[in-house]
Amino acid sequence: MHILEKYPELLPYKADTDLRTERYLAKRTQLLTEHATLKEFANAHKYYGFHRKDGGWVYREWAPAADALYLTGDFNNWHWNETPMRRLENGNWELFLPGDTLQKGSRVMTIVDNGGSLTQHIPLYARRVTQDWQTQSWCCEVWEDEAYPWTDEGFSCSAPPLIYEVHIGMSCEDGRIATYREFADKVLPHVWDAGYNTIQLMAIMEHPFYGSFGYQVSSFFAPTSRFGYPEELKYLVNKAHAMGIRVLLDVVHSHAVKNTLEGINRFDGTDHQFFHAGPEGDHPAWGTKLFNYDKPEVLHFLLSNLKYWMEEYHFDGFRFDGVTSMLYHDHGLGTAFTDLRMYFSVNTDTQAVTYLQLANELVKQIDPHAITIAEDMSGMPGMCERIEDGGIGFDYRLGMRLPDLWIRLIKERRDEDWDLGNIWWELTNRNAPTVAYAESHDQALVGDKTIMFRLADAEMYTQMQKDCHTPVIDRATALHKLIRLLTMAAGGSGYLTFMGNEFGHPEWIDFPRPGNGNSFHYCRRQWSLLENEDLKYRQLYNFDTDMIHTASRFGIFAQEYPELKWIHEEDKVLAFERGGLVFVFNFSPTQSYRGYAIPVTLGVDHDVLFTSDDLRYGGFGRIAHDTHSAFVPGMDGNFVKLYLPARTCLVLKPQTT
Repeated sequence: MHILEKYPELLPYKADTDLRTERYLAKRTQLLTEHATLKEFANAHKYYGFHRKDGGWVYREWAPAADALYLTGDFNNWHWNETPMRRLENGNWELFLPGDTLQKGSRVMTIVDNGGSLTQHIPLYARRVTQDWQTQSWCCEVWEDEAYPWTDEGFSCSAPPLIYEVHIGMSCEDGRIATYREFADKVLPHVWDAGYNTIQLMAIMEHPFYGSFGYQVSSFFAPTSRFGYPEELKYLVNKAHAMGIRVLLDVVHSHAVKNTLEGINRFDGTDHQFFHAGPEGDHPAWGTKLFNYDKPEVLHFLLSNLKYWMEEYHFDGFRFDGVTSMLYHDHGLGTAFTDLRMYFSVNTDTQAVTYLQLANELVKQIDPHAITIAEDMSGMPGMCERIEDGGIGFDYRLGMRLPDLWIRLIKERRDEDWDLGNIWWELTNRNAPTVAYAESHDQALVGDKTIMFRLADAEMYTQMQKDCHTPVIDRATALHKLIRLLTMAAGGSGYLTFMGNEFGHPEWIDFPRPGNGNSFHYCRRQWSLLENEDLKYRQLYNFDTDMIHTASRFGIFAQEYPELKWIHEEDKVLAFERGGLVFVFNFSPTQSYRGYAIPVTLGVDHDVLFTSDDLRYGGFGRIAHDTHSAFVPGMDGNFVKLYLPARTCLVLKPQTT
């Protein structure tokens, strides 16, 4: 169905939606003059960079404004202008080095002459970039991706995404950077046990500043060497697929690091090779460079980058970072998207919209089962509609309002004053398939707090023993469970959590830096807390695990929206049905209810699947796992009468067979 038929409120903006389609078709035609499909077009990585050929190595670059290019490295004792490259047509340069002049692992850099000024750069298509930890300098290693013994042929995951967001480097407990292989062997089993069917890998594309969380990319074709070798990343992906877990790459095509030696900025000596010229090419808030999505050469680079990660590393799709920043000339900074005019105006970057359409088309051509997720807080109409229907083509968008909702409520209001109607509206008011989440890595960064740490604060350090019950900790653990189940069950068509938050990981994330003595103390995951059976972390994990497994087992996301059955502001009781299950919440901090009647669709007996008050989840065991009849004498309709202790939730399953 065309976007205007599905959303008739967009009819006043028909000219804008038509322009969206026209620009996409025009740019697609421009790119495909020599190719039938985008998949055939997106092969820049097979031409540029280093490639072993019969009798030696060939190296190519695109640097249209350069006057000369040279290759330097350990092969020529780092003489900058001893090994010149040959100028080809269309701004391309080429060098052939015979025999074993270069070897896998040779350290090299590119020297660019622009107007007589020589500058040093890492090659644009470098596939391995390493840092000297003594000098802190970065260098390219000549690399070739040899055939890896993949065992995942035919792998696909069609289930709605239950995403475990991951930073490999901080996935170990001791004070260092963890590796791809360590994560694959030690953390992947945890992900599988917890029931998540997708991992989303952050900080994979090489970045010079570790503390950027990987969001200031320098080398787009190089998996970060901090975590190990390229084949070890392939080992991780292959092992995840063997477990039935899809792997998404957190891809950063919204901007690039401004560094010139480590990055792609000013590679040919100008500020506009890849980016907009002048101030338009600078992100006003992030201090990074902004791509010119109208240039065919830039599209060739970015689209080829997507294909490279999918074909070389078998990624199953992407979470596109910073989509809101891409979509608008003001990057969405301070903009309140209060009406449809905000999406269709001179502020909309139609070139970025076209790129995202092309990217989504390409991803599906490479793998029809792949998924793409947009990090967009604006709610751009058509984000997840088909391109041919006037949409942008994503499968999901992130529900970015939801963590803001929970943090705002926890910070600003007593939970007895929470507005259930507003919470329900925020959870269900969506115009696209949404990946819901209560918190991600953003809420765990230093300067902010995770939900559990904000609720419990300093008492987490002394009162998380199983047998310890204080008003603060009991409230924190109860709300931690309620918020997660409500967000997952009602907030979207998929769900995400950040590594460790599923068990209430304490404290924040702070990368090693001079300000903290380069300490890893807050840049790790304390798995020992989860493994300690005497602490409440295991109980929180048990609840999260059963919650996630229940979502998968009953396929709750097959029902697009939950069906509200009951909401009572004064009682603080909320109930809804989804996927054949009944979810009931009592958010009252003080009031427990006996025989509370909840309307249900089916007039059959209902069994209690689990409750947040179960002992294995750190509750008090007050809710019996009984069968409840949906027939209540004297009441018109189907109801179940329940015992609802304060700050608890439960899930019921009707006996349909």
